[in-house]
Amino acid sequence: MAPMLAALALLALISVSEQGPHEKRLLNSLLNSYNTLERPVANESEPLEVKFGLTLQQIIDVEWNDYNLRWNDSDYGGVKDLRITPNKLWKPDVLMYNSADEGFDGTYQTNVVVRNNGSCLYVPPGIFKSTCKIDITWFPFDDQHCDMKFGSWTYDGNQLDLVLKDEAGGDLSDFITNGEWYLIGMPGKKNTITYACCPEPYVDVTFTIMIRRRTLYYFFNLIVPCVLISSMALLGFTLPPDSGEKLTLGVTILLSLTVFLNLVAETLPQVSDAIPLLGTYFNCIMFMVASSVVLTVVVLNYHHRTADIHEMPQWIKTVFLQWLPWILRMSRPGKKITRKTIMMSNRMRELELKERSSKSLLANVLDIDDDFRHVPPPPNSTASTGNLGPGCSIFRTDFRRSFVRPSTMEDVGGGLGSHHRELHLILRELQFITARMKKADEEAELISDWKFAAMVVDRFCLFVFTLFTIIATVAVLLSAPHIIVQ
Repeated sequence: MAPMLAALALLALISVSEQGPHEKRLLNSLLNSYNTLERPVANESEPLEVKFGLTLQQIIDVEWNDYNLRWNDSDYGGVKDLRITPNKLWKPDVLMYNSADEGFDGTYQTNVVVRNNGSCLYVPPGIFKSTCKIDITWFPFDDQHCDMKFGSWTYDGNQLDLVLKDEAGGDLSDFITNGEWYLIGMPGKKNTITYACCPEPYVDVTFTIMIRRRTLYYFFNLIVPCVLISSMALLGFTLPPDSGEKLTLGVTILLSLTVFLNLVAETLPQVSDAIPLLGTYFNCIMFMVASSVVLTVVVLNYHHRTADIHEMPQWIKTVFLQWLPWILRMSRPGKKITRKTIMMSNRMRELELKERSSKSLLANVLDIDDDFRHVPPPPNSTASTGNLGPGCSIFRTDFRRSFVRPSTMEDVGGGLGSHHRELHLILRELQFITARMKKADEEAELISDWKFAAMVVDRFCLFVFTLFTIIATVAVLLSAPHIIVQ
């Protein structure tokens, strides 16, 4: 039994070893008279069909039929295929037209698989670098399309016809996913172009790699912090001006947004064709924060104004003390702000101006009624009271009623004169004290008005900039082709 097994093993070795001489004889028969410069066609007028494919894993697939490399496998011991180095065979000079590689052709030369029917399969792996136009208009919500154009460099369409191996485009079965880009597809298209240098048409196969940027990283690391910082700028309008940190908060937020914008600029290609969507959003937010800093200065200016330096114009009273608080539904302690009260206040101010214009000087100073000006003076008191004016007739009347027991008219006149001088001094003191108290009340009221105007500006800016931030954020997100791609 053992000798029989040994004989079978020897026969198997002999049958396998017979392929060596047959393959050697086949190679000599095929390559002795083979010319690598000859285009392998039976008829010179017919084009050679080359099937071209691409696998998105650094592999291209080129297949053609060589008329000079056909044999009958039964004549050569059943040898049906050979592996031959490409420098000993004719192969199509298919290159990538828009290559950005330093050596232009980034493929690795592998053997060509030749079958007995003349078909040749050439599958060289390679790393391809192509030139692509990048559109950053919608960054980071952008899609990029990159073309890879393959074609023969010297053979025109009448000599070499490139055909897509798969009408769907490239093979994506072995593609490894990327953390920054999402592959949408890689369709292929056959083009026939006539160039200015040559009258013959040239055929090329163009694969378009369509990729989409994954936005999860940019959304949570750039957009969300920007929205939070802008919301802090809005909260700055609710900070009291007396705290002393109102302006510091706005400047700090502005500097933070500047740092974020620099980070975004580092991630973008340095092109001036378009402004990225994220950069536009950051500029809008930065404009809002810068404007908030300017308006914070205005608020602080209004808040710290005094009556000794500034006088409130009438238009500021009308806008910031009446109509704008009514629109913003703001209230003031002790004063109800409604449309009816605003109209009544304006009407009362007009009537007060008309009434004051009809009063005498002393009545305006003392704010007393003008009816006392018509009280007649006492007899024989003109010489002693001529310097007091008609406004002091009330005091003369009162003193005429008080002095009821004068002995002579001279005593009465002398007593009244001394009392009139004392009353005149008391009147001047009362006028001074009244003026000071009235002035202090007016200054306090004016300072209160300026502070309330500053509060109104703060509230108005809070509503306006909040609305601006919401509209800008929603507009950016809605205008993007897509929002979040994981």
